[in-house]
Amino acid sequence: MATAVPVERDAVARALPGEAAEVRLPGALLCRTAGWDLLAAGVGPALAAASTAGALTAAALEGAPYDLVVCAGIGGGFPPEAPVGSLVVADAITVADLGAETAEGFLPVTELGFGTVTHRPPQAAVRLVSEATGARTGTVLTVSTVTGTAARAAALRARHPGALAEGMEGFGVAEAAAAHGVPVLEIRAVSNPVGPRDRAAWRIGDALTALTEAFGKLAPPLESWKPYDR
Repeated sequence: MATAVPVERDAVARALPGEAAEVRLPGALLCRTAGWDLLAAGVGPALAAASTAGALTAAALEGAPYDLVVCAGIGGGFPPEAPVGSLVVADAITVADLGAETAEGFLPVTELGFGTVTHRPPQAAVRLVSEATGARTGTVLTVSTVTGTAARAAALRARHPGALAEGMEGFGVAEAAAAHGVPVLEIRAVSNPVGPRDRAAWRIGDALTALTEAFGKLAPPLESWKPYDR
């Protein structure tokens, strides 16, 4: 589950201070405030990409393009580095299951001669957000199927040793942002360990609380960051 949060810092007023306005986009609803546009992007990379692309296109057509997109939500964390309740900010947003299964193992789509599998957020923005929120930094994987076994968790870690968390939307949001030439961040609050599916071990409330607290700390570092600070 994730929310794509396009952030703007241009001179165009999107809403009056203290007010929020709802803007209906094709297949999505945007909540417009004085400094942030909040978009519930939906579940999964395809819907997240479509929703984000719609918001970015609408803003560009209005003559007020975004400076940054933040994909924020809850997700699974790889223990012990990313325990339940912790925060992770991606220094790499990698799609983990886009490719082909072969007799020799999984091949990412890049080895098939197509596309990309990783988007890299601006290092300066990652550092500032990590310092402000206390988030760990590492790879956040995007999957279309939530990991539910120890074997799959081990396979993902073997292919992606730097992975700290997994979600279902980050790469889709990053693809849409890249198509518009807009930098992207991904922040995840860990609600469950990546591994055997155990609903009793999920702590969604704790993760949402951690994510809410992190949002309260985002404005200063993002206001100090400039798009050319890569």
